[in-house]
Amino acid sequence: MDLVALESIRQAKYRYLRCVDLKLWDELADTFTPDATADYGTPALGEPLRLSGRDAIVAFMRKSLGPGIITTHFASQPEITIHGDTADGTWCFEDTVIATEYHVMIKGAAFYEDRYARGSDGRWRIAHTGYVRTYEVTLSLDDLPSFRITANRWAAQPA
Repeated sequence: MDLVALESIRQAKYRYLRCVDLKLWDELADTFTPDATADYGTPALGEPLRLSGRDAIVAFMRKSLGPGIITTHFASQPEITIHGDTADGTWCFEDTVIATEYHVMIKGAAFYEDRYARGSDGRWRIAHTGYVRTYEVTLSLDDLPSFRITANRWAAQPA
């Protein structure tokens, strides 16, 4: 088993999750192959979302996850199989999304089904990522009068 490749693939997925949550769109782009695809099966958007190409994936994230959207993604239990310069992986994940403008919190879980490719530069990148929710729940923040966001790195800072 190629333990260096295995760890490099894990790092690519972790970097993807960190970049989404911290809104590091240029760095996020480098986690994907140019022809990457994404299938995000989420009821919150009404129907499954299928994106084709690194630029389309990053553009969607940039547009959909602006400063009024706070996210946290946790992925664990990776099952990764390496086939030379490609690999397949399954990850258990949970996420929390707080849409401040809409006063809603979304929590959910799924299993990412990923494909990876090793580039000519030796770096592993995501060639495909996607999931179908095992569950998703929404909660109106208006139903929680005590709910307060006491820190938000994207909120406008007082003058």
